Amino acid sequence: MAKDLLVTLEDKPGEGARLGEALGNAGVNIEGLCAIMEGGRGTVHILVEDVARARAALEGAGITVDAETDVLVSPALPEPDIDTPGRFGAMARALSDAGINISLAYVAARNRVVLATSDNQRATQLLQSMM
Repeated sequence: MAKDLLVTLEDKPGEGARLGEALGNAGVNIEGLCAIMEGGRGTVHILVEDVARARAALEGAGITVDAETDVLVSPALPEPDIDTPGRFGAMARALSDAGINISLAYVAARNRVVLATSDNQRATQLLQSMM
């Protein structure tokens, strides 16, 4: 089961390379990634399948894993896909109408959506009915 790992990096040349090389050298594929740089620091979310190996690789490179979050990862979406106007809005509206809050969202490789919500189990059921 894929999970989102949160790490904090310095906003300077080479930090992305250090992260990517650590995971790549350990044979861990980055399934999805979202990075936001602000105030000299980078908040980076990384979607990985092999959490234990990813943690070990990152920590071996001196990168602390700040948090590990259970997330929903949509299957690879055929047409119409997430790259269609209004698709994310429809998903977010359905979750909102069900009283489910989205705390994390980004698009991952192979046209997949990554979400962390206040109720991942209900959100999964609801979104599956939309696919």
